[in-house]
Amino acid sequence: MKEKISKLIEKSIKNLQKKDKLPFFKIPQIKIELKKEKEYGDFSTPLPLVLGKVLKKDPLKIANLIAKTISQKLPSYLEKIEVKEPGFINFFLSQKFLFENLKKIIKEKERYGKSKIGKGKTVIVDYSSPNIAKKFGIGHLRSTIIGQAIYNLYKFLGFKVIGDNHIGDWGTQFGEIIFQIKRKNLDPKKLTVEEMEKLYVEFHKEAEKNPEIIENGKQWFKKLEKGDKEARRIWKICVKKSLKEFEKIYKMLGIKIDFTLGESFYEPMLKGIIEELKRKKIAKESQGAQIVEFENLPPAILVKSDGTTTYFTRDLATIKYRLKRWKPNLIIYEVGSEQKLHFQQLFRTVKLLNWTKKTKFVHVAHGLYRLKGGKFSTRKGKTVHLEEVLKEAIERAKRIVEKSKTSPNLTKKEKEKIAKIVGIGAIKYNDLKQHPSKDIIFDWEKILNLKGNSAPYLQYTYVRAKSVFRKAKKFKFCFQNPELKETELEILRDFVKFPDILKEAAFRFSPNLLCDFLFELAKKFNFFYDTLPVLKAKSEKIRNFRLTLTLAVSFLIKNSLNILGISVPERM
Repeated sequence: MKEKISKLIEKSIKNLQKKDKLPFFKIPQIKIELKKEKEYGDFSTPLPLVLGKVLKKDPLKIANLIAKTISQKLPSYLEKIEVKEPGFINFFLSQKFLFENLKKIIKEKERYGKSKIGKGKTVIVDYSSPNIAKKFGIGHLRSTIIGQAIYNLYKFLGFKVIGDNHIGDWGTQFGEIIFQIKRKNLDPKKLTVEEMEKLYVEFHKEAEKNPEIIENGKQWFKKLEKGDKEARRIWKICVKKSLKEFEKIYKMLGIKIDFTLGESFYEPMLKGIIEELKRKKIAKESQGAQIVEFENLPPAILVKSDGTTTYFTRDLATIKYRLKRWKPNLIIYEVGSEQKLHFQQLFRTVKLLNWTKKTKFVHVAHGLYRLKGGKFSTRKGKTVHLEEVLKEAIERAKRIVEKSKTSPNLTKKEKEKIAKIVGIGAIKYNDLKQHPSKDIIFDWEKILNLKGNSAPYLQYTYVRAKSVFRKAKKFKFCFQNPELKETELEILRDFVKFPDILKEAAFRFSPNLLCDFLFELAKKFNFFYDTLPVLKAKSEKIRNFRLTLTLAVSFLIKNSLNILGISVPERM
């Protein structure tokens, strides 16, 4: 709808220019805003304020000129246009169009809001990326679920989307773990991932008192890079065990990522990358290391003075591989905000190398989960394992299910299934409803709050909507209500905004916008359900209309939660 209104405004401006009522100028990007307050219409544009500055004219007069031109031949989807000071144009959708849109939802069901806007375009989403030889920590939850939601949004909009789990399976930390295994004479096959992580923590605790051992870790990583058989043998065991552990977590979360290509996958390309940087005189030697220098940014290290490569070099190789294999239009990195400088250096280097002109690179920098006393740190042993969090969420949800009125009618298996859907959903939604850039203090009570703006509230709303049809048994679709109430009108207005919300959430890399929409829709539906009779409406036509409206709400809630990666139970 935003696009329709934007084209309508553009057409009216061109007509005004032809009639010499406005001078010829390049029409700027037309911003269309979704409005929540009904007095400002369904959509609004501040364009006259922008044009007022450009043309040095009164924006209110410009707004009136545009509105009058559009009103001369008002499209059927609009009821009216209003101008508000100091120069806003507000657009009100017609009831006829709202009813037609309801019909469209019922026809398209869970496909409503799908788009072909991404046809012929490829997007890569780099997300999750846990580290080998460490338990899946709460710190990787954000990247995993935000990344998956962004992946789902772009796919729903018709893009070819490739999810890449860039596993951290290379680097100095593996030299440190191998050193620990060798010095303690341990059998890596008998070690659990948790025990491997403890070895890493112990190494860094000892390094604080005895810095000399850091060199031992570096030497073992150097051996690993040079293909030392013993180093490779231990490393392979660590990788295999870790991947198995990760798969268990992904199964709990309901996450499937297209590719798992760790840093080690790009090892054969590193020599060629370094040579290309030297050949193009982008790499420079500094104190025995190879670096890339930038204007207004610190230098990035390609090769350390001991000859080992860095995460930066491996990320360059990753980009070259992705460009060659998938030819993407957009690469999205869903990675913590602590990596902001790294990605600035990385994207600047790709530009210096002139590898691509068509690919856009974006770092979606999420904030961190923090303890009340500071941030999580694997080195210091201050971490929370994700599996513990998920199991605790399920247990808490199970206690809530047991207390519910419907509990006596549910089997043990049904209760367990519902508890898993509700508990995992609560964890995911608590994160997704907040802007990715925001830091989140790790607080059990907040994470597992099952009231208000939460997944359980939305899941309950869906179940409530579906339960109406079990009671209704039979009804006929009805797409008009001659006695339309304000609360019904508000729901119909929200329906129209859904496709635009999806685009905005995708292009702003902000799944929280979809969460905001969903929560508002659920609140409006629950108010509608509590204040207006549905099954006992005063006429069959009104009853059928309200049942049709309820069905449409259930489609949108289920659809939205699916896009966010959250399941819905049929009973609760």
